[in-house]
Amino acid sequence: MKAELKNYRQSPRKVRLVGNLIRGKSVDRALLDLKFLGKRAAHAFEKLVQSAVANAEHNFKIGSEKLVIKSLSVTKGPTLKRMMPASRGRAHRINKRTSIISLELTQK
Repeated sequence: MKAELKNYRQSPRKVRLVGNLIRGKSVDRALLDLKFLGKRAAHAFEKLVQSAVANAEHNFKIGSEKLVIKSLSVTKGPTLKRMMPASRGRAHRINKRTSIISLELTQK
């Protein structure tokens, strides 16, 4: 019962803050916490957890009340490199970072 979100356009450092809050919790509790969390990544995690629950229900016929978040990892994805004009004809580089979020559920 896995789900993965690739190329999420937020830096892994910020996304890990949300991931660390829900790791090891039951699915129902994690969704409740994400609903009231004031971070941008919380919405992406909410959709990802719901996707993993849908995979569990469809493929293994397991209800959401029996599921726990077993493992959750946030790794670095590809970085978009952009330039910002600077004085004297120079340019400064801007790194637009992305994240890869992997989620795995298990039964209680």
